[in-house]
Amino acid sequence: MRLRKGSNMSSSCGQEGTMKRLGSALLAARACERSVIREGGAMPKMRMRTIASSLRHAPRRGLLLAALAIYTVWLLAGAGAADAQSGATAVAPTGQLRVALNVGNPVLAVKDSTTGEVRGVTVDLGRALATKLGVPVALVEYPNVARIVEGARSGAWDIAFLASDPARAGDMDFTPPYMEVENTYLVPTGSPIRTTADADRPGVRIAVPSRSAPDLFLASRLQQAALVRGETEAAAFELLRAGQADAFAANRNSFATFTAGLEGYRALDDSFLAVPMAIAVPKGRANALATVRAFLDEAKASGEVQRAIERANLRGVRVAAASATQ
Repeated sequence: MRLRKGSNMSSSCGQEGTMKRLGSALLAARACERSVIREGGAMPKMRMRTIASSLRHAPRRGLLLAALAIYTVWLLAGAGAADAQSGATAVAPTGQLRVALNVGNPVLAVKDSTTGEVRGVTVDLGRALATKLGVPVALVEYPNVARIVEGARSGAWDIAFLASDPARAGDMDFTPPYMEVENTYLVPTGSPIRTTADADRPGVRIAVPSRSAPDLFLASRLQQAALVRGETEAAAFELLRAGQADAFAANRNSFATFTAGLEGYRALDDSFLAVPMAIAVPKGRANALATVRAFLDEAKASGEVQRAIERANLRGVRVAAASATQ
């Protein structure tokens, strides 16, 4: 009985020792996974020695199971590291993510005139993508969308937040939209224009930011009204204030920004366009587009886009339908 008891105790101690060794091996494997990701797919030598030491005296069956587990972790970590590395290289080939921001459109980005800080939905999403890719972010500010298009041609940015429009397809490729922005008209309170249809009449002048989504849309739709263009949204609004336009076409959030503290203006109840806002990459970067699209799908599904909209306190803006990303 004593021999049996001692044998059981010895076996128990042996099993306990084996479990400790296997536990150490699995902990080393997890550390190895983190190192593989951090070092771009290379298995660190020190980690290999730690695993080997932990398993040297393990029973054969335990050794095989632990080896299988570690090998699986290694493969998955290597695949994950390769995917992350290739995605970062495709989207940000310079080693940093250059994000083009249209600070002339308050629904996309707003720059604090005192501190110089830029904030908004596009800033939040741009930083989130950079974090996911594991690269630093560089915010590249533009006064209007026309300058962003020029930047695409000169290779000045890696991703840009702007309206998805076929007219820009020659310079960039777009993801499906991440949000939609209602566009309508702002008119003087006493204006006879009550609906968007009322604005398309002879003699009506509609102010728009040059080459913006409203400009591109209305230029192909209006039959009788005339467009007058300002370089930025603020400049277009000034045309209305100065009496050089009868209506100002933009999004409701911009109206709230430009008319803050002012009286004598009203926005129409209906809208002429729900502008699909998307992320663009320079033309021909298929791998970059796929990586950015996957990020957006996840950001929409997780509620990250909705939270960014809420933080920016935007009006007349909604997350694009999930089906749009399929």
